[in-house]
Amino acid sequence: MKRGSSTGASSARERLVSQHSESNDATARLEAPVAADAPQVHKLVSVCKPLDLNSTYAYLLLCHHFSGSCVVARFGQEVVGFISGYKLPTDPQTFFVWQVAVHPDTRGVGLGTHMLQHLLQRESLAATRFMQTTVSPSNQASRRMFQRLAASVSAPINEEMLFERNAFGDEEHEEEVLLKIGPFARAAIA
Repeated sequence: MKRGSSTGASSARERLVSQHSESNDATARLEAPVAADAPQVHKLVSVCKPLDLNSTYAYLLLCHHFSGSCVVARFGQEVVGFISGYKLPTDPQTFFVWQVAVHPDTRGVGLGTHMLQHLLQRESLAATRFMQTTVSPSNQASRRMFQRLAASVSAPINEEMLFERNAFGDEEHEEEVLLKIGPFARAAIA
């Protein structure tokens, strides 16, 4: 996630927040997505470089079939954040975070970490004791967000190579490093 100049991002964020503070909605609302959110999620991810953009159909399936393990952040009706994830089929104590998208105008205020904590507080994820995700080496903002999350739940964070660059075939793609956070106790989740 590349960030723009802090002055430009701050003023854009202030405009976005002020637009919604007039309606007493200055804080992003976090909730499970619904299928109707998929086009907005697709649009959001498209402006969140270097995230891989999936098809709108993929986001429809995530918002419909995996709404219990995904979250959207809204200012009013506008989706400004999205996380997709799922419990590992072979290990229901491990939650895998697929994508974290935060609109460039709302970065720098901890929204990504807040959405992760929100997910971990859901009853459907009560058995979660570990979190995993992959991060490309150039995505330092994402790496820092997961380090903050690990610190907030007092859990170690370990990493190992998951997919080498050549695993992506002819596609230009960095390798993906697997980050493992945990174990953590449910009581540690803020």
